[in-house]
Amino acid sequence: MRTVSTFCFLHFCSLLKVTHFHRRPTEWHHSIERLFADVRRAMPEGVACTPHVSPRFSRAVWPRLINMVDAARHQGEVNHITGDVHYLALALDGRRTLLTVHDCVSLHRLNGLRRAAFKMLWYTLPLSRAALVTVISESARNELLRHVRCNPTKIRVVPDCVGEGYAPSPKPFNTQEPLILHLGTGPNKNLERLARALAGLPCRLNILGRLTPAQEAALAAARVRYTNTPRAADAEVLEAYQRCDIVAFVSTYEGFGLPIIEANAVGRPVVTSNILPMPEVAGDAACFVDPSDPGSIRQGMLKVWHDAGYRASLVAAGLENVKRFTPASAAAKYVELYEELARAQLNGRSG
Repeated sequence: MRTVSTFCFLHFCSLLKVTHFHRRPTEWHHSIERLFADVRRAMPEGVACTPHVSPRFSRAVWPRLINMVDAARHQGEVNHITGDVHYLALALDGRRTLLTVHDCVSLHRLNGLRRAAFKMLWYTLPLSRAALVTVISESARNELLRHVRCNPTKIRVVPDCVGEGYAPSPKPFNTQEPLILHLGTGPNKNLERLARALAGLPCRLNILGRLTPAQEAALAAARVRYTNTPRAADAEVLEAYQRCDIVAFVSTYEGFGLPIIEANAVGRPVVTSNILPMPEVAGDAACFVDPSDPGSIRQGMLKVWHDAGYRASLVAAGLENVKRFTPASAAAKYVELYEELARAQLNGRSG
């Protein structure tokens, strides 16, 4: 027994090899990949994380089967499915697999048999297969447990982190014609209500994301002056934060709310929704509004715009708040989970 324990100790103290399994990203969806690249750069010595990208886009049955076969051939000592390809857990050794679930948004927009099948293949079976599951906020954890029957102790919270390039970038606030940044154009991003909230105000809106005809019509009806970048590179996103005066993030649904802490890091005031998980993420570093009410959104915008003292307090609180969400802190939490899986494997062999 002493020989086995000594072997386990020496093995555990050696380099731990982790494979990060990524989806094949589209041109306009790469936030998960950017997030985990930051986490990998912050990993301590003794942990080697290798990214592995699925060969096919996650669409239809056959490409997903190919991705599963490919994943089975590239397993590490620890496997980490970083998000949006949950079904890969069905092809991996579940005893050494960690699955990250970012949200349950698809369960809100699907119905009937399609929803039931998606829920089974994307959530129920992968969660039962993986040894550990992480979510990005406490509210995301609670929502996941409402949808899926699962041992609550295997679901851990590891918040998202802000990229290393995001740092304070002071600029004078443009009180005459502030530039408002809005990120994302999905249905949950609530752009149409934001447009109505800004109607008649002497401001400019910078929108990152491909606009739909309905969104263009809403902006035209509200006579909002705006610029639009359908697909923004990482450097363009950072520059958009640096150029803006206010960040508008009035979503009706989010798993986390990364733009909140990105704005905090750059030193920009944020107007965001008073629904979870935004208060959990922002703390006291945002102006909260009712995302279902354009009047509430407008009042929040005007308060940040015209109250310099309040605006400065939001910026100061944001610079403190973002300290909770560094790549190093996220990496440390993931390392604890990788080591937990590695120990379980060693204990299983010694047993």
